[in-house]
Amino acid sequence: MKFKATASILLNGIFITTLLFFLLDGMAVLEIKSQAIKSFTYTGTLVFAPLTLVWNLWYPKKANRKIIAAIIPTITLVGILIIGPIKIIFAKSAWHTQTIIYQNKQHGFKTIEFQMQDVGALGYNKRRVEVTYWTDGFMLTAPVKSNIEQNAEWVKVNKEVNALGLKFP
Repeated sequence: MKFKATASILLNGIFITTLLFFLLDGMAVLEIKSQAIKSFTYTGTLVFAPLTLVWNLWYPKKANRKIIAAIIPTITLVGILIIGPIKIIFAKSAWHTQTIIYQNKQHGFKTIEFQMQDVGALGYNKRRVEVTYWTDGFMLTAPVKSNIEQNAEWVKVNKEVNALGLKFP
């Protein structure tokens, strides 16, 4: 009995955590920079949604608790089927900084970067964004304003990072 209760709390906790990170990253509220965390989040959402649904339908004794515990995993599974599991698998690649173009004078953690995302056989996605780092694993991004060169709060640094390790001729 004790094992089932602990397993239920652990499984539901991991599922809710991966789902929360998945939704925050998917809605571009908070982007996951760490490839390990992003892979775990996206794969975990695909794996833990059906696993949690089956567990929550099997473990609780009362019917009303089964129904309540099955709501979030069911909604998640429907969302996965609407989006498509293959799209989710291809989206689990993190954006990597290639070049830091500008850095904010007042806030050193704010930069304007050229980033690339490896999408496997489909090549690379590229973007130029304003990045605010929260930690090494999480960041906020915003589109770059068109008149950034005239803005006095940005200093041009052109620092090559090459996080993907790509070699260009």
